[in-house]
Amino acid sequence: MQVHARISKEWRRRMIFMGAMIWGSAGWFAYDGYVAWPAEEQRYQQLVELTADVVQEGDKITEKNPEVKQAWLTYATANDLKPKVPKHRSAGDLAGQRYIAGFFTLIGVIFTSWVLLQHRKDVRAEGEVITGAGGETVNFDEIIEMDRSKWETKGIAYAIYQREGKRRRLCLDDHKFIGTEAIILEAEKRIADKPPPSSAPLSAESPPTE
Repeated sequence: MQVHARISKEWRRRMIFMGAMIWGSAGWFAYDGYVAWPAEEQRYQQLVELTADVVQEGDKITEKNPEVKQAWLTYATANDLKPKVPKHRSAGDLAGQRYIAGFFTLIGVIFTSWVLLQHRKDVRAEGEVITGAGGETVNFDEIIEMDRSKWETKGIAYAIYQREGKRRRLCLDDHKFIGTEAIILEAEKRIADKPPPSSAPLSAESPPTE
């Protein structure tokens, strides 16, 4: 048997979507922390100067104050700025956004590196030997059972094989490595064709006499 199961397009699309979410989040927080919020803080400081005679010392400068809102709208219109009343963005606020951006960037690097490494893997069946994604090898005649409990939901089956007196399993993921099902079907066919284990011969000894 000759089968070479490589990374599927569906799995690749899912990873691209997840990667876009991670890198998009990193970009979003980075933009706020390094561009949008510093610019808003500059506008806020301009607002502080504009409303020095309107807002009493210690009061918050917010758009809920109609005088503040009108003062900013007049200034923004004259200077081609955003009409929305700017908010105060403290150094801690900026640091928080930048920290989150750095966290998502780290996750993005790790995730992207992992995905690229996965593309170097495959599942093969060459002759009588199956080579799993992790490099483990199993002979078809070692397989004694096929576990499809996760097949319907995840496209995963496990080849249960026996070696050195221990039951082990080989993951065959057809969702991730397209073409793996052919290996699964061949293994199941061979399991069905195996003769049932012979019963132990009955003892020829006569029963003990009383």
